Amino acid sequence: MSCGDAAARRLYAWEDAEVAPRDASMVPFAQLQALVDHVWATEGLRFPPRVRPLPRQARRTVARATRLAIEAPAELPSWVLLHELAHCMTSTAEGGNDGHGPLFVGLYLQLLVRHARMPQAALAASLRAAGIPFDPAARPVFLG
Repeated sequence: MSCGDAAARRLYAWEDAEVAPRDASMVPFAQLQALVDHVWATEGLRFPPRVRPLPRQARRTVARATRLAIEAPAELPSWVLLHELAHCMTSTAEGGNDGHGPLFVGLYLQLLVRHARMPQAALAASLRAAGIPFDPAARPVFLG
């Protein structure tokens, strides 16, 4: 998670206002893979991404993800891990992804509701109020 394009900045501002205040839990690096495996399996998916350390030179990046890996620091807020998992679900092994588009936001919303027990109606309303489009029927891209 780094601060790139305008859609990302809008989403990060929304997260700061709506998501972070609802979940202050931190996950130590040693527990991240187990949590990734659990969420992946609960979502009915196989072959979860591998968690590896975030390179030291990535100073402005909180975490980052591709279909195959999540790079994370020594500890990570659980909602940030769900954000990165949504990136994994909207990325292909070839490197294509939805960025912070409607597919990504839709999957992220689903993960927040199911795994962080956040209120779907309130989050959806706040996304609409912030002008952030999302696909409520989003599915991982590799499911076809």
